[in-house]
Amino acid sequence: MSHHKDLKQLRHELHREPELSGNEKKTANRIAEELASTLPDELIRGIGGTGIAAIYNGHKEDLTVMFRAELDALPILELSDLSYVSQVPGVSHKCGHDGHMTALVGLAQRISEMRHQLSGRVVLLFQPAEEVAAGAAAVVADPRFEEIRPDRIFAWHNLPGFPLGSVIVRNGVFAAASRGLVVRLLGKTSHAAHTEDGISPLPVVTHLLNELPRLPQDCVRFDHAARVTVIHVRLGEIAFGTSPGEAEVMATFRTHQETDMARMMDRAESMIASIAHAHGLQFEMEWRDKFPATVSDDTCVACVRHAAEAVKADIVEAATAFPWSEDFGVFTREIPGAFFGIGSGTSQPQLHHPDYDFPDELLSRSVDVMWELINKVSGSSSCT
Repeated sequence: MSHHKDLKQLRHELHREPELSGNEKKTANRIAEELASTLPDELIRGIGGTGIAAIYNGHKEDLTVMFRAELDALPILELSDLSYVSQVPGVSHKCGHDGHMTALVGLAQRISEMRHQLSGRVVLLFQPAEEVAAGAAAVVADPRFEEIRPDRIFAWHNLPGFPLGSVIVRNGVFAAASRGLVVRLLGKTSHAAHTEDGISPLPVVTHLLNELPRLPQDCVRFDHAARVTVIHVRLGEIAFGTSPGEAEVMATFRTHQETDMARMMDRAESMIASIAHAHGLQFEMEWRDKFPATVSDDTCVACVRHAAEAVKADIVEAATAFPWSEDFGVFTREIPGAFFGIGSGTSQPQLHHPDYDFPDELLSRSVDVMWELINKVSGSSSCT
């Protein structure tokens, strides 16, 4: 049986048994089984939680190159007639991580077959908890990461809306920074007929719904991108006889520049404190899901371009950074690297859509691009 058929079957198997962030134990064990058959020099388990790292030493001292894929799935119900539909209620691979990690297994197979051509050291990292912005930081904080710390690091994501198999690149910021804000407001309930006896958070909630989305135009330069999206509101309880005494507002902040993020966060905190005090409310603020901007090194992006050219892939130069977020930026803050896209088709539903499914046709293309990247980076500190 060809590796391509093996990979397709593996991808479908992983798709059937998705696991949420931080709970990817079965997935990690299955990946480790596949990697063991490629005879890595070392196989590290449990890095950063449930992560796996496979190390392949080349025939001479050279750069260490790392490739990262993600283990986790999403809390999305899959309603599909696929033969390999998710068997886990309310959980599915709607971001394509099943395809990303399968492709990295395919790269392990290629390395095993072509070991005699391997110059430097290659590390294949299967990272947990990307979707909740926890996995990359946990891997870097793991003491064992220093043993495998690379000189260059790469990762990619399938991108719907782009021609199938095309390679999407961008110097500098590739994907936005984001933060999740949770605001809890506490006043006093009262009888709905005597609202004057209570302290309702309604006026503050109304103010935040109007003013939070306006923060980008007040805090960010016109030529910079930023967005605040209110994603959840809860006010009081369902009781017609009671005026509300508590509320919760949640919003997502996105920027391309970390300085813009810091400015918006500061302005939000001061605004919330001021309006809450003015209405006699107690309040709490919490920042969650802290994704840094994903910033690529120009020389590493040049390596990606050369690799794409080598496999005769169409290259798409992204004019602007993507508005979604990805915790790969934790790595590129410390290590020269590049994040790039591989097109999953112009008619493919968007990521996180219930009808999305990773196209199996990308498996061979992605393995080819990553193998060429190893060849371009190994033996040289520059792709220019």
